[in-house]
Amino acid sequence: MISTCSPAEAVAHVRPGDTVMVGGFGLVGAPLTLVAALLEAPGARDLTIVSNNLGEPGKGLGRLLLAGRVRKAVGSYFTSNPDVVAAHQAGELEVELLPQGTLSESIRAGGAGIGGFFVRTGAGTLLAEGREERVFDGERYVLQRPLKADVALIRAARADRLGNLVYARTARNFNPDMATAARTVIAEVDEIVEVGELAPEEIVTPHLFVDHVVRAEEVLR
Repeated sequence: MISTCSPAEAVAHVRPGDTVMVGGFGLVGAPLTLVAALLEAPGARDLTIVSNNLGEPGKGLGRLLLAGRVRKAVGSYFTSNPDVVAAHQAGELEVELLPQGTLSESIRAGGAGIGGFFVRTGAGTLLAEGREERVFDGERYVLQRPLKADVALIRAARADRLGNLVYARTARNFNPDMATAARTVIAEVDEIVEVGELAPEEIVTPHLFVDHVVRAEEVLR
């Protein structure tokens, strides 16, 4: 059976300087209970956060940023949170910007054991500076390395007691890929059901990828 634990116990696996993948598109599909728990975790500092964005002003990962816990952000869409822009301009936050499809594929590649891939998006732009470029069929491509993490914090709708996960519509977003690309995977869910209650066809993340399950709580976003 999967280990079920409190949010505080779960995020105790995050250590200073860790790379942490966090699911979500904006606040949709984001593990807000686990993010809130990071604010109280002494080891959650000097973090590299891999996520589509850093929440919203004062919400989700935006709270972690304001608390000074994030050293670097890797993602696609940071301008929805002006605090991210201000922190970067002040030299307080390093940012690695990746096109959204490249971000998703980099995470998938990290979980699949792929050492890198070439992509046209970003080739010949500032995003490609310092990276290997090659020409295929007359088109420029840039090398993208995979993304991996020490810990992944993901959000699902339901888990069974083995840790198999199902997702709710678009709240699925980056979560399943992140579950394959981290050393430790912690899933926040709304409901935990008995083994056999989830139809095999609806299971997206098999339990072999999941280390801990936490039940979602009502939190200040």
